[in-house]
Amino acid sequence: MFKCSPVFYENYNAKDKVLINQGGTSSSKTYSIMQLLFYKAVTEHRSVITVAGESLPNLRKGAYRDSENIFSDNKYLQSQLKFWNKTERIIYFKNGSLIEFVSFENEQSAKNGKRDYLFVNEANGISYQIYWQLAIRTKNQIYIDYNPTNEFWAHTKLIGQPNTKLIISDHRHNPFISKEDHQRIEAIKDLDLELWRVYARGLTGKIEGVIFRNWAICERIPKDAELISYGIDFGFTNDPTGIIEVYKSGGELWVNEMCYETRLTNMDICRKLREFGVTEDQEIIADSAEPKSIQEIYAEGFNIHGAMKGPDSIKQGIDILKRYKINITANSHNFKKELFSYIWKKDKTGRMLNEPIDSFNHLIDPLRYVALNKLASKIKQEYSFDWN
Repeated sequence: MFKCSPVFYENYNAKDKVLINQGGTSSSKTYSIMQLLFYKAVTEHRSVITVAGESLPNLRKGAYRDSENIFSDNKYLQSQLKFWNKTERIIYFKNGSLIEFVSFENEQSAKNGKRDYLFVNEANGISYQIYWQLAIRTKNQIYIDYNPTNEFWAHTKLIGQPNTKLIISDHRHNPFISKEDHQRIEAIKDLDLELWRVYARGLTGKIEGVIFRNWAICERIPKDAELISYGIDFGFTNDPTGIIEVYKSGGELWVNEMCYETRLTNMDICRKLREFGVTEDQEIIADSAEPKSIQEIYAEGFNIHGAMKGPDSIKQGIDILKRYKINITANSHNFKKELFSYIWKKDKTGRMLNEPIDSFNHLIDPLRYVALNKLASKIKQEYSFDWN
């Protein structure tokens, strides 16, 4: 039915109740689990399958998007479909099976419903209490996946327990990504050994030297928040283009991830900005290292400018941002990953340097651009010290 990775077969052949998929980036764990759930849905009559995530926006960017890709490329699956309810995010099959994509605000909301199979996608974003309520209402198998940036309840409460299998995977188990992607992931070792252990080898990490700790997840931008600016960091082949919107309210910053995609041309970026509702009078701060891109977007009618840069501007932007509490919307999935992984460089002895790694920053950099252009003068006014 599918072209499958080794991760698929590890899960397919396992007889344990709980299958914990701990993996690095691009290991195919989420995609493989969704393939397996599709297989179970069409081969087991009247199966109820629940895919749970931290939030619906996270699911849409992860397991739900993978499901759409798997389905669109598979004629047999399409022949077994009865109805795909896009509004409720439920896939109904002709044999009575269904796959539902859900999120739960609290433990109480997780008490409703029973199922045959459960998949907890990116489980380190979900509380153990919610997981437990879902797990005790699951008849057959439970699948869990996550990037192991730090220990959480899967390590302290599940791994090592009877009828539980730990499957550790990394990009080397995924035969479907390019040679360049494999090389890019291996190159993380040049940035930081601990990040390489987590993202290139799928090993449980304890990432030290995280730069930003002054942030929290919020459900939405406050209605009274004032738009400061949009921010853009350009990418294309390997690096994504990152677009954010930045607001200020109550002396705090409120940030929403709008775009995190590779292979976007400047015209694609303009199209997305129009779709987001960005108007010609709203300012956009972008990476000044790409003047040609800025000029092309400006010519399309957008109020875009390059970020102020100079000696030590990266550290200066970080210092500005550290003076605010930064609220990240719940759908800012990639932004949250960057905040967990953006760390100070280390020398050969392991001593922290006063310079950040040049990675995991495709959304952090545009926030820094906004800080340098729009917040630096306000900081000067609010704090009585010599800025220079």
